[in-house]
Amino acid sequence: MKTENNKMPAAFIDRDGTLIEEVNFLSRVEDLILFSYTSEAIDLLKANGFKVIVVTNQSGIGRDIYDEAAMQSIHDEMQRQLDNSIDAFYHCPHLPCDGCECRKPSLGMIDSAKRDFEIDMSRSWMIGDKRIDAETGFNAGIRTAMVRTGYGRSHEAELEQRPDVTADDLLAAVREILKF
Repeated sequence: MKTENNKMPAAFIDRDGTLIEEVNFLSRVEDLILFSYTSEAIDLLKANGFKVIVVTNQSGIGRDIYDEAAMQSIHDEMQRQLDNSIDAFYHCPHLPCDGCECRKPSLGMIDSAKRDFEIDMSRSWMIGDKRIDAETGFNAGIRTAMVRTGYGRSHEAELEQRPDVTADDLLAAVREILKF
């Protein structure tokens, strides 16, 4: 569903703990486990006119635990399992101490997506399981959803500002988002 300005809303979604099970420094395709509801959640977003854009901090690259090719193989497998329904993947390979502009909660990945796609930010969402995901949404001036999977249950208590939606998982969050 495009608006009069021909832009579509985006669902900026964290990867680990939100779309897939949290595996500390996921580096092997064989360790990738999509949540059982991920495909349905993505399909609902797509059916309602959202671009689905993954934004993920991947400091394992900066720590030399794995390389970008290993990360790309995981993204390729996610796309295969999700019938190529993700519109784009953006990642930050830097360490938290590097001070880059792309690592969440900074907006580098969202800014890149805005350059690559015509996005209606007034109807867009940031969805994730960590405090930094919510902070990214707040920093971008968009609505936010916190899921209780991954680190969500523990990070929910750390939030100074409440997200627009808090839900047990991605599918429940998407169902609430679609009511807005």
